[in-house]
Amino acid sequence: MNFKQAMFCGLLVLPVSLGSVVSAGAEIILPGASLSVSCANGGNYVLQSGPVASPGEIVTARLYLKPHRAVPMRLIPMGDGYRYAGRGIWLDGIGQQALLYRSKYQPTPCVIGRN
Repeated sequence: MNFKQAMFCGLLVLPVSLGSVVSAGAEIILPGASLSVSCANGGNYVLQSGPVASPGEIVTARLYLKPHRAVPMRLIPMGDGYRYAGRGIWLDGIGQQALLYRSKYQPTPCVIGRN
């Protein structure tokens, strides 16, 4: 099998494999998608994704603390959970449960949801 045949076979198999991944219930988060962060202190914030390396991964984001004030955030994988860190603020979580740190030793419990 030469290179052209291998590429052609790969292009034929790709849509079938992508269809099985999407139908398996995998959530795809597109660039510009937003997640809501509802905190116990009554604050509701928006986490909006930036450009993605691969579908379903949010590597960079912006956390809107006020309607027109966003803090750039960066994903730091943490074993089972995640951490989005920005300048002076970070969000630690596992699944939908998270802690928002606006100061070093005072976390606020939050719930992450889709907008």
